[in-house]
Amino acid sequence: MTTAVVGRRERKKAETRAALARAAMRLALDRGVENVTTEAIAEAADVAPRTFRNYFSGKEEAIVAEMADGMHLIADELRARPAGEPLWDAVGHALSFMRSMPPEALAEMAAKVRMIRASRALLASQLAGFEQIGEEFTAIIAERTGTDARTDIYPRLAAAVVVATLRMAIFTWLESDGRLNLADVAADALARVRAGLPAPEVSA
Repeated sequence: MTTAVVGRRERKKAETRAALARAAMRLALDRGVENVTTEAIAEAADVAPRTFRNYFSGKEEAIVAEMADGMHLIADELRARPAGEPLWDAVGHALSFMRSMPPEALAEMAAKVRMIRASRALLASQLAGFEQIGEEFTAIIAERTGTDARTDIYPRLAAAVVVATLRMAIFTWLESDGRLNLADVAADALARVRAGLPAPEVSA
């Protein structure tokens, strides 16, 4: 089988997965998580129900997949940063897309995050996805720092910090009800991590 054929097949699989993820999230937002079925997701994505099962174990995994895929894109950005760039500079650049997100995209993200946080099943599925993303970040950080994740805790620890920092930045932004800017919150979070997470000064 030629490389071109394999490439087309993989691209088609990625497109089908993305279509299912988009359909799942859209239906969940429109109908509520409890009113979404795997059959409805498959129908909305114009594929057979059995095709759905080739990509996702259930509706919860499909619903959170779109958000998880966004994390994979951040990992791709980090992987593409210059090899000699300090790690936390590279992470900051990988998150710089937040500054160009239009208001409608931010509003959509807020709706998605609120829905996921309101559902134990979606949260559990998202956390499982973050475990996989953490492994991807671990591999990237190990390569960038010349460490071995099998014997050195640094890449795993740094990966966990990256994922947690992004999640907490999003949660803080969301809970501010528009008073904070997401990109500024993320930049502040990274700056605090780089500084060793000193305790904030409290006014007397």
